[in-house]
Amino acid sequence: MATNTRILVINPGSTSTKIAIYQQEKVIFLKTIKHAPEVLRRFAKITDQYEYRKDIVYEELKSADVPLETIDAVIGRGGLVKPIASGVYRVNDAMRDDLLACRRGEHASNLGALIAYDIAKLLPSAEAFIADPVVVDELQPLARYSGHPLFERRSIFHALNQKAIARAHAKSVMKKYEDLNLIVVHLGGGITVGAHQKGKVIDVNQGLDGDGPFSPERSGTLPVGQLLKVAFSGIYSYEKMSEMIVGKGGMMAYLGTNDAYVAEREAKDGDKKHREVLEAMAYQVAKEIGAMGTVLKGEVDAILITGGIANSKWFCNLVIERVFRIAPVHVYPGQDEMGALAENALLALNGEIEVKEYR
Repeated sequence: MATNTRILVINPGSTSTKIAIYQQEKVIFLKTIKHAPEVLRRFAKITDQYEYRKDIVYEELKSADVPLETIDAVIGRGGLVKPIASGVYRVNDAMRDDLLACRRGEHASNLGALIAYDIAKLLPSAEAFIADPVVVDELQPLARYSGHPLFERRSIFHALNQKAIARAHAKSVMKKYEDLNLIVVHLGGGITVGAHQKGKVIDVNQGLDGDGPFSPERSGTLPVGQLLKVAFSGIYSYEKMSEMIVGKGGMMAYLGTNDAYVAEREAKDGDKKHREVLEAMAYQVAKEIGAMGTVLKGEVDAILITGGIANSKWFCNLVIERVFRIAPVHVYPGQDEMGALAENALLALNGEIEVKEYR
């Protein structure tokens, strides 16, 4: 096993691109590249930004005090590819074609694999990978039923962070992830709650634009009858309705902010509306945890809470007081997407996990 393996990680967001170089598990270079909104507005589609972002990334890397020829692998944040099993995937032509055509939708993370592939081509001996994109699909058949054959429940969730935290927890208790039943809760701009049964996420709420708890900027599950009346009222366009569900829903709709820290501060300063909305969000998270407990038939080894909002002990306690009887609760604040990607690439390079082919 090599002891000086170097991995380049590329994680594109809506207005920034994070890059890092890891030597084994240690960060030796880290940079967040901010992209001016007026520049991004020049591009009709997110994938149109790919050459622009790639060139900036490469220039930043050339100015770093790390010889590029020493990089062994480039791993990008996986985007909206076809539903796939969890794991590390080699970036190939089939994946690039799907991402460039946005066949499964547009998202900034689509750029991760594209940029990783092109940067890897410029390096002497590096391959390009992605790991655990948001479309990881391990749902059991019963979880796919929605209630009508025209609609199938889909698996879109914080797979990278949920899987990384689940594995880290398993390691901390000296067990294998594949031997545990866990409920993993990601608290961020979107909220997803997954039932992890022996290494597979057999059920999870669709956190992008679907069901589950409302979040700082997403509406989650809405009363369908009322939603239909509003949608067909003639007052709102499709675009406005979409904004209600993703971007301007949830806490944003109730309080005018998607910043959980600001909302908590107002609640602690005595604002009853802010307190009630945050309590309602915690209430819905707890209900979703309870639902996943039934999916696992009550056999739950632990509940893991992670994501940015997990930094708030006050909010986490609102959830914990409702669910602690289901299983022991462990809080892992924040999310280290860069570290999780680097870890996956290192495991692949060391032959500890299989590198899969995207088809």
